[in-house]
Formats: sequence, structure tokens, C-alpha cells
Amino acid sequence: MERDTERTFGALPPARGRGFAQTWWGRAWLKALEDTALDGEQLKKGRKYAREGAVGAVSVRPGRITAVVRERDGSAYRSDVLLQRLSDEDWDRFLDMAVERAGHIAALLDREMPPHLVEDAAAAGVELLPGIGDLEPECSCEAWDHCPHTAALCYQVARLLDEDPFVLLLMRGRSERALLDELQVRSAARAATPHESMGAHEEERAPEGVRADAVFAARDVLPLPAPPPLPEEPGRPPVLDTETGPAPGIDVAALEFLAADAAARAHRLLAEALSAGHEQHPVDKKLNADQDAVRLAAGAPGPVIAARLASGSGRERAELALAVRAWGYGGRAGLAVLEEDWSPDREALARARARLAEAWDEEERPQFRAQRNRWTVTGSDARLSGAQLRCGRDGRWWPYRKERGRWTPVGPGDQDPAVALAVALRSDGQEAADSTAIPRRGDEPSPG
Repeated sequence: MERDTERTFGALPPARGRGFAQTWWGRAWLKALEDTALDGEQLKKGRKYAREGAVGAVSVRPGRITAVVRERDGSAYRSDVLLQRLSDEDWDRFLDMAVERAGHIAALLDREMPPHLVEDAAAAGVELLPGIGDLEPECSCEAWDHCPHTAALCYQVARLLDEDPFVLLLMRGRSERALLDELQVRSAARAATPHESMGAHEEERAPEGVRADAVFAARDVLPLPAPPPLPEEPGRPPVLDTETGPAPGIDVAALEFLAADAAARAHRLLAEALSAGHEQHPVDKKLNADQDAVRLAAGAPGPVIAARLASGSGRERAELALAVRAWGYGGRAGLAVLEEDWSPDREALARARARLAEAWDEEERPQFRAQRNRWTVTGSDARLSGAQLRCGRDGRWWPYRKERGRWTPVGPGDQDPAVALAVALRSDGQEAADSTAIPRRGDEPSPG
């Protein structure tokens, strides 16, 4: 017998205050016991023995479970319950079914037995769970039916099954290690063998999809394919403007734009996924509808679609153009700075004032009117007017200028407010060499 075809579980503590089966497959096990036993009183005594902790260590091996059950007077009885092992042909059908459905393996590795796994196995002619008459008792008390000792053993095993459905598969004849090894071999062989074309008389079936998280959860058993190479550019979506007119209500131009956007996003996501250290980066939060409208508008969709995006996000065309500009400088963070009005903590504001004081001579230092996270340059000097700094929630400062009566973003954010202010002051057309408009620090704006 192989070393891993038998498992021994230590005696479990008394089960006071809880049922013996919490999972659906554990309850199915007990139903098979209760449908098989002829004497309900024997089962009642068995539940009591198991609840009191009378069942010793449980040995599980193919076709048999064994334990010693002790009564209150100290009498000990060896109890066995037999369950028919699956044949090699049964296991072949089960493994072929499982290798086609990575989600089943992922569930087992998570110590779950979803109903569809049992249903798919049954459809392949393999009954995993026992039915009426499948749990055959043997006990040294020489009872011919289920006695309190074999019943107690079954109730205790229901607790083990709750924790690990591989216990049931071992009873049916295969250990966890043997199963996973066989699945890996079959999966590798299947991946290396091209699928043959279906015959003319075979029933065509659409391939069944598997959730990506289920595939990745089973990656230690079912090898994943090598990652695809990164194309040089996003794929081109199909042209939908054909001789046949679209169905009523279908906007062809909008569909083509969305298809091109999806291709560009897929290309970017693949590039990020293939980059070194990608797994260390946090997952971006999902954009809301208004943010996504701005992202789409930043893709230059044309005036008709841009107008629809503006209407859908509740913005005027000019407001959407301003949001697109903010998005271009900083994406989600840049858009938030344009739209959010909030109060930074005092420590952050004190650090900003200190940075600005260090960067300017006292006689030339601009004065600010501070309103929450927005600092507007004040004073009579025309060279310094029309500039504003905005603090983002990430601690960066963003340069703004007043253009046509609107505060407009003019550059990316920077941790140093003096650098951001230099960008805001240069954005009115002054030359960078103008020493009155550039802090003495001379730092170039960071791309943020």
C-alpha cells in the first residue's frame, strides 16, 4: 500500500452544541447512514456516543474507515464502515471530467465540494457520495446492522468530511496526492495534444468557459499557458460601416469608438501585467460612470460622441473639456483635484508654506489667499496674478491658471508646491528665464 493511501485523524473533542454536518456533502453522508440503518434507536445512541467524544482516532483508507468506540463502562469496540471503491474505469471518467473543468479542482483545493462537481461526476457515470445501503457496517460487538458504534463512527466522519472532501475521495480509492498528480499529467498531455476536428455526425457543442480566478486557483495542478507576447500596438477593431444598415437604435460610430477603446485598454493592461514587479502594485479602483466618461472623452471621440459623453456625465461641453485636460495631466487624481474641495490637515499646510518660503526671496515671495485645499496668488503684481495651487489627497500640489474666467489645470502635480507654482506662473507665456516668475530653487516640474 502506498504511504499516502491511509490517513489517521486524532480523536475529535465532544461535539456539544453543534451539528455533526455543516456542509451539504456532510449532510448527504449522514442521510446515507440514516436511510440505510434499520433501527433509529441505534442511531440515536450512536449520535450520543459521538457527541460525548467516545470515538477514538479515525483511520481512513480506500474502501474502509475504522475507529475504536468506547462505552461509558470502558468497553471498547473496533468499528468499521465499508464503502465501495471506484473502479479504474470510474476514476478515468472522473479525471477526464475534472481536467476539463478547472473550477472543480480549484473548489477541491479550497476544501469545497460544489454540487455541480457531484452532478458532473454523476453525468459521467461516477457516484461520489454514498446512497442507501452503500455504508456497510462491521463491528466487534457482532451486530448485523448499524450499531451505536458504527453509527458513532459515521457521525464523527461527517465532521471530517466537512473540513476536507478529499477524505471522501480517499474512501473511494484515491489519495489527494495521487489525484493531483494524475490531474497534472492529464492536463499536460491534453495541452500538448491538438484537438481533433469534430466529425460530421458529432454533435457540436459550444466550449464551456471557466472563470479566470478558478483557473489561477488551480495553477499548482493544472499548468497555466505561457503569457502572450505584447503586440506592438493595440488591435484594430472591425469596421462596422457596411453596405447593410444597422438595426434601429444602433450607433455604429459609437460602437467603433468603444471597440477601439477596449483594444487600447487591453493593450495597456497586458503591458502592465507583463512588466516586472506588476504583482506588487495595488489593483486600481474601478472608475465610476462620470470618471469613465472623462476617460473616454480624453480619447478624442469626435464632436457627436463627445457631446453625448458630456450629457451623460451631467457636464456642459466646456466643463467636459476642462475635465479632459485635468485627466490628461493626472488621470483619476488630476480629475479629483479639479472637482474636490476639501481641507488638508494643518501639518501638510505648514510644510507647504515652509517649502514656498524657502524657494522665494522675502521681497518677491507671492502672497496667497488660502481656501481649504486651494491657494490663490494675490497682489497687484500682474506677473504673479492668475495663478493657483491645489492640494490633492495624495499630498501633491497641482498648478492652475485662470483662463477665460475658469481655473484651468496647466500641469501635473508635484510634492513640492514651489515647483507646481513655477509651472503655474510660466504658463501665462512668460519665458522660463524670467527670474521674477521662477523660484530660486530652479527645479523643473516633476511629471508627478
